[in-house]
Formats: sequence, C-alpha cells, structure tokens
Amino acid sequence: MAKDVSVLELLEFLQDTIDRAPKVPMSGKVMVDRREIHDTIDEIINYFPEEFKKARWINDEKDRILSEAKRDLESMKEQTEMIKRQNIENHDIVQDAKLRAQEILGAAKREAKTIRIGSRDYSDEVLTDLDKELEKKKVELIKSLQASFERAAMEIDDNLSGACSTIKENIKELRSFK
Repeated sequence: MAKDVSVLELLEFLQDTIDRAPKVPMSGKVMVDRREIHDTIDEIINYFPEEFKKARWINDEKDRILSEAKRDLESMKEQTEMIKRQNIENHDIVQDAKLRAQEILGAAKREAKTIRIGSRDYSDEVLTDLDKELEKKKVELIKSLQASFERAAMEIDDNLSGACSTIKENIKELRSFK
C-alpha cells in the first residue's frame, strides 16, 4: 500500500477484505489471507510512530529552549560578577550592580520557568490529543469489525435459513409420494 494512505483508508481496506472474503459454510466465519491482514495491521501500527516522533520533537525542542535559557542565565551571571568586580571600589555602584544582577537573575528564572511550564503544557496537550485520537480510532476499528462480522453472520444465517426451507420442502414433497 502507498505510504500516504491514512489509517481510516487502511481500516476501510480491512473491512473490504473481510466483506470480499469467501465464507466458511455453517460457521459464520470467513477466510482471509493472513499475510494481507497482518501487513495492513502493521501499516496501521507503523502510522502512529510518526505522531510519537512529533511529540518527541516537541519534548526535544523544550529541552533545547531550557538549555538555551540556562546558558543565557550563566552568561548573565558571569556578566554580573564581572561588573561587580570592576566596581567594587565604589559602594553605590556595587549596590546597583547587585540589584541589577538580582533583577536579571529573577527575570531569567521567571522566563525559564515560563518556558518550561509552557512546553510541558504543550507536550501534555499534544500527547493527550494523540491519546484521544488513538482511542477514537480503536473504537472505530472495533465498531467497523463488529459490523462486518454481524453482516457476515446475517448473510450466513439467511443462506442457511433458505437452505433449510428448501430441504424441508423437499422432505414434504418426498413424503407426499408415499
């Protein structure tokens, strides 16, 4: 099957395969090509890792942003320390530098926390959406398979009922010849 086939198309293919499959008399079952069914199920399973890759990318991006914020924080700390050393002779300048360093450090920590919370929330949202979508697809697949099996069972029941009626008529006809 083509690589750009959606999960829904693969499920429809499974349903069509079951609908087209030859029926096993008196059992309510159909015969399907095991390899074809397994290959299709494997394609469905292989579709979902793409979604997991997206979630992993989001998580990696979060880590990258946090690392960058930490590097910026360290850089700001180093700059603040250098300023403090240069202005150690003048008490007012030292005090101003300390205040500024505290402000920068506080701002960097707040920004890092905001980024961390935002990326965690976004990752949570993406994974929650993925979980819901997987659950929805699972339910759709189960309903589709149940409907296919019920249709097949009804067809077999109808066929067997017709055959039984014909047999009963033949028995009646045979008995009338006595």
